[in-house]
Amino acid sequence: MCHQTVSLVARHLEDNGIATVVIGSARDIVEECGVARFLFTDFPLGNPCGRPGDVEMQRAISGLGLDLLEKAWSPRTTVQVPFAWSDDQWRHNFMRVDSDNREELVRAGEERRRLQERMKLGVA
Repeated sequence: MCHQTVSLVARHLEDNGIATVVIGSARDIVEECGVARFLFTDFPLGNPCGRPGDVEMQRAISGLGLDLLEKAWSPRTTVQVPFAWSDDQWRHNFMRVDSDNREELVRAGEERRRLQERMKLGVA
């Protein structure tokens, strides 16, 4: 889900007396939205609690989120998890467009536009 959407929902919930913790990796977006408590994970998008199948890390990160909920010392508190993604290659490939993947990305974009047009027409 979109970091900005989650952050704005968290702000709304906080304004209405419901405590929240956002766990995510788009630090600039979440902090700009001004959430009360943010647990920052420097992981690829879509993996806020760690690698798929790494139950131990996922439990630890969830626990850190609950600890932050209980012990945040000031408004707009950000805490970074003490974990690192084991392979930093994702940073190199994030939003990379070059001669190796350009045609594939063009095809994917065209297919997405065709699907969106069919959905607008009600012909999914």
